[in-house]
Amino acid sequence: MTPSNEFQTGGPHKQDLTSHVGPTALSMFVSTHYTGTEIDTFYKEGEAWKKVFGPVLIYLNSASSKDDDHRKILWNDAKRQLSEEIESWPYNFTRSEDFPHSQQRGQVNGQLLVQDRYMDKQLMQAKSAFVGLAPPGEADSWQKEGKGLPIWTQTDEIGRFNIKNVRPGVYNLYAWAHGFIGSYKLDLDITILPGNKIELNTLIYDPPRNGPTLWEIGIPDRTAAEFFIPEPYPQYVNSITNDGADKFRQYGLWDRYSDIYRDSDLVYTVGTSNYSKDWFFAHVPRKIGDDRCRPTTWQIKYNLQDVNNRGTYTLQMAIAAASFAEVEVQFNDPNSDRPHFTTKRIGYDNAVPRHGIHGLYRLYSIEVPGYRFRKGSNTIYLTQTRSDNSFEAVMYDYIRLEGPNSLHN
Repeated sequence: MTPSNEFQTGGPHKQDLTSHVGPTALSMFVSTHYTGTEIDTFYKEGEAWKKVFGPVLIYLNSASSKDDDHRKILWNDAKRQLSEEIESWPYNFTRSEDFPHSQQRGQVNGQLLVQDRYMDKQLMQAKSAFVGLAPPGEADSWQKEGKGLPIWTQTDEIGRFNIKNVRPGVYNLYAWAHGFIGSYKLDLDITILPGNKIELNTLIYDPPRNGPTLWEIGIPDRTAAEFFIPEPYPQYVNSITNDGADKFRQYGLWDRYSDIYRDSDLVYTVGTSNYSKDWFFAHVPRKIGDDRCRPTTWQIKYNLQDVNNRGTYTLQMAIAAASFAEVEVQFNDPNSDRPHFTTKRIGYDNAVPRHGIHGLYRLYSIEVPGYRFRKGSNTIYLTQTRSDNSFEAVMYDYIRLEGPNSLHN
């Protein structure tokens, strides 16, 4: 049982392995799973560093096998015990000076609101947003943080947050909210001293936005869970995870793309297609032999009633996972010598073969001159160019095409 994630790497959504072959439970403190080498820790010559991992609890309980629901009894008892451990954090029995007790820690309070005038003229409450304190860095640097001791919480219905039990130190405050792209960072160093309480009042997040939404695909939640996840091959079915939110945790799903799109690649038509049925959860290469693959090009077809040839459009492309992949983007011209945009090679998270649904989050705001569009039918081509094996792939989180800015201050 792990009552706090403060000592674990990679932020509030970092996945890791929790079991191994056989009846083996794992509690992993450090790994590159689902992130890649970008989360490795590096040290300068002579740099002093130490970090406390844990404590964690190994809890062994029992129930009579005579009870018909003894498994449920064991499970409910384990959940009850975990709740007790969470309430007891930070533990006061530790004697290491590197593990401060509750009275030696501080807290930070505030409220997070979102401002996106194309969605709502009023400020919006950042409901259930993730807010955390982590070592100073860039807006998404906490995803690759392995040396420090970040701490996270979620906001309530009106965006209020209370980050408790913060170890003394210097932090930046970071956040992201479901339904909005990008990441928030407060441009202020926050120094936590033992026993202090900091009130930040109201913080305003302005998510990336250059113009009105013309169309969108997916939900900006940093995962690919809302997209189409196929049925697994019968010989690989894991009945425990084949329904509901964990359906993606099946072996071999990556090869189902070549079965479903046997003769041609995915084509998504805005206004007709449904991303939960028509957008494959991972942009993988096409398998053409036992050990051979080839790149795949997905198409997004859409209509524009009017085009501002002198304006600037923006394609917001949020990626939920990437592993040795590259996405090239073309607008209406798939045969041009150079792509309009390329991510270049990105990612080491290996989320596809590890049955994940996200890795490291990346956002690309691609500005496109209006003359690349035309009135009526348009097509965006997304080519995943890497194809050495089936695992070189990306998972999209969310894609949005924005028109030229129509708001004036």
